[in-house]
Amino acid sequence: MPKKRIVLTFPNRLVDQPITYHLIRDHNLMVNILRANVTPKEEGRLVVEVSGNRKDMESGMNYLNEIGVDIQSLTKDVRWYKDRCTQCTACISICPSGAFIINRMDMSVSFKKDKCIACELCIPVCPYHAVEVHF
Repeated sequence: MPKKRIVLTFPNRLVDQPITYHLIRDHNLMVNILRANVTPKEEGRLVVEVSGNRKDMESGMNYLNEIGVDIQSLTKDVRWYKDRCTQCTACISICPSGAFIINRMDMSVSFKKDKCIACELCIPVCPYHAVEVHF
């Protein structure tokens, strides 16, 4: 089943519309909201992971285009450099997706890239620049 991470930006006229509901119900897609910034009467932005068969994905993306939602691939890639990391754990508490985890047995930090939502909160808190964003 194809899966893609995309950024949906929609105009203020669509903020109060059930867009994800229609993707799920009408287009048979699984939608996992990774990050959201939606404020009434302002532009909204969702970072989502969408999965479904190719036909449904195409149908869902066409629906979004037709109603005026801008679709972009999530092209940011967060990279963790283990050799730079001093295991200070500053990234652990700031990471909303749980991509940075700590092994309590030896107090070592690890990074699960597939959980990362590219929110970039970890970058400014890392004093050793062990985390970077690549486009």
